[in-house]
Amino acid sequence: MRGCILDHLVAAEREHRSVALATDLATGRQLLLDREQAEGDLALDTAALDRVRETWRAGRNRTIETAAGPVFVEVLTPPHRCFIIGAVHIAQPLAKMLMMTDYAVTVIDPRESFATEARFPGIEMTSEWPDEALERLKPDRGSAVIALTHDPKLDDPALAAALRSDSFYIGALGSHRNHAGRCARLMELGFTDGDVARIHGPIGLAIGAVSQAEVAVSIVAEMTQILRRGERAE
Repeated sequence: MRGCILDHLVAAEREHRSVALATDLATGRQLLLDREQAEGDLALDTAALDRVRETWRAGRNRTIETAAGPVFVEVLTPPHRCFIIGAVHIAQPLAKMLMMTDYAVTVIDPRESFATEARFPGIEMTSEWPDEALERLKPDRGSAVIALTHDPKLDDPALAAALRSDSFYIGALGSHRNHAGRCARLMELGFTDGDVARIHGPIGLAIGAVSQAEVAVSIVAEMTQILRRGERAE
C-alpha cells in the first residue's frame, strides 16, 4: 500500500469518513475513493469508477469486473456512532444493545446526577448541553442521534443540531401528540416539513414493546432497518 493511500486512510478514520479501497487482483495496484476524490496507481475507466462508488454506497465489499480484469473493492467504514440525549432509564439497556451491535455510544446529559459511571459503566458520557456536544462531535452519515428526555430544553436543541447534520437516523421518544408539538417548535425555528420528517417519532418499530428493554430493542431494530435498507419504518 502506497504511503499516500495509508495517510488518507488514517485521516478518513480520524474524521469518521467511509472510503472504498479498490485493488487490482492481478497487479496489486490500488485506488482509494473518498467521496469524489480518487487517488492511487490503479487507473479505472468511468464505468468501473461508478461501480466502485456503488459498492461504497452499499457499504459491502465485493469483486467487480473491469476492462483490466477483476478488482476487489473493500469498504472501510469507522464504527457507526450513536449520540443518546438523556441519561434516563431507557438509555441504560439501549446503550448496552448499541455497543453490542458495534456502535460507538456517547450519552449526553448536563444533569450530572443522571449521567454517572455507576449507571453507564464503560460508556462515554459528557455533561455538555446537547447542542454544544453535537457541534463538537459533528454527527455524520454514519451517525444516529436519539433524544430521550421528554424535555424540550434538552431534546429540541439536540434535534435541531441533528437536522443540520447528515445523520442517517434521528429519533425522539414520545407520543404522537408530543411529537407533533416537537415538530411545530422546530418549524418555528425555520425547519421545513421535509426536515422534521427525518425525525422518527414515536421512536422505534411498532412491535408492541412494553418494558424499557423492549423499547430499546424496537429502537435498535428501526435504526438497523434504516441503516441497512435505507427506508423509513412505518
